Amino acid sequence: MYVAETRAARATTAGRRRGGTVAPTVLALGTVSLITDVSSEMVTAVLPLYLVAGLGLSPLGFGLLDGVYNGFSAVVRLVGGHLADRGGGRHKWVAGFGYALSALCKPLLLLAHSLTPIGLVLAADRTGKGLRTAPRDALISLSSTPETRGRAFGVHRAMDTAGALLGPLAAFLILRATVDGYDAVFTVSFCVAVLGVLVLVLFVPGGRAEPRAEPASDDARPTLRAALSLLRRRDLCRVTVCALLLGLATVSDSFVYLLLQRRLDVPDRWFALLPLGTAAAFLLLAVPLGRLADRVGRWRVFLAGHGALLAAYALLLASAHSVALVLLLHGAFYAATDGVLMAAASDSVPESLRSSGLAVVQTGQALARFACSLGFGAAWTLWGDRTALWASTAALALCAVLSLTILRPLESSA
Repeated sequence: MYVAETRAARATTAGRRRGGTVAPTVLALGTVSLITDVSSEMVTAVLPLYLVAGLGLSPLGFGLLDGVYNGFSAVVRLVGGHLADRGGGRHKWVAGFGYALSALCKPLLLLAHSLTPIGLVLAADRTGKGLRTAPRDALISLSSTPETRGRAFGVHRAMDTAGALLGPLAAFLILRATVDGYDAVFTVSFCVAVLGVLVLVLFVPGGRAEPRAEPASDDARPTLRAALSLLRRRDLCRVTVCALLLGLATVSDSFVYLLLQRRLDVPDRWFALLPLGTAAAFLLLAVPLGRLADRVGRWRVFLAGHGALLAAYALLLASAHSVALVLLLHGAFYAATDGVLMAAASDSVPESLRSSGLAVVQTGQALARFACSLGFGAAWTLWGDRTALWASTAALALCAVLSLTILRPLESSA
């Protein structure tokens, strides 16, 4: 019986044999992510202030939109993962469609000036992100050995975060240099996003499926039912439950920056630069923490990252005037969790369902963060930002303890 295998997976076999080297596929995808993140972070950097100060949305209204922005992609992640696995050679093309859809949404923000149309545009943008994320991460995973996946994801996330560092800076400069600043930001963001799509099409390996005579013993028919049945695997179920639990108590970036502005008196003109601190810390720490996760255990690093996030919340609650330290801890949280989670989840998923399996974990996490944005926005509106942050801090501490208990068997068997 023949089982489809992508040319992309074949092309990266040489990279696997070289051991410590990072596969060309990872570097190409990192370049795409760098360019795309310049585009998306330009919008993300100005969106909270644009919606709250410019359009006058309440924290609850902003929480709804922020939940859509960060959680709507959960609806289509399984679809994207399934299409990529079932198509044989479609990992690249499913991801490319997702990148293109997000790019097309950027100029539509120029036409949206109220809650409903803005929500629809953000939902479409996040649909694109949902379609592309699992196939992209599957390509990174399939390009790496189990022993070096932490490093490979760390390199990709570092390149991705370099774009996140440049995006807010570009938005800041555009806002200062133009009269219609927000419109200019959305226009330039679209142009940069198109460039990212072109780099993906031209430089990321991809093609039709080629058969192999001896399928691996863990191969499974790539159906949607098979993807969901992966949750019967005890290891992957533990991973998904912990990602969901911790996501329920992870305040979104936009709310963190709004809290920084209000509690630490950051002037409006500097607001667009706040994501730079998070991105700089993420960029510097992603590769070292990825390599550390390969050596000492991915779950230790993953949970330590949430400890850094707890410390950031504590500083915000104390109103300590240390914006730089809060952003450093916020970036360390992402460096220790984002790529590390995908590297750890890859160990529990067969190659033929790699994209679908990672999508299962990402879906649980995205849905949880969607719920957190709604809950945090409602709590802020009803009881104020301090009470909302206290509740999130307590919930995160509790979820971290529960996750430590759930993940302990995985660490002991590693």
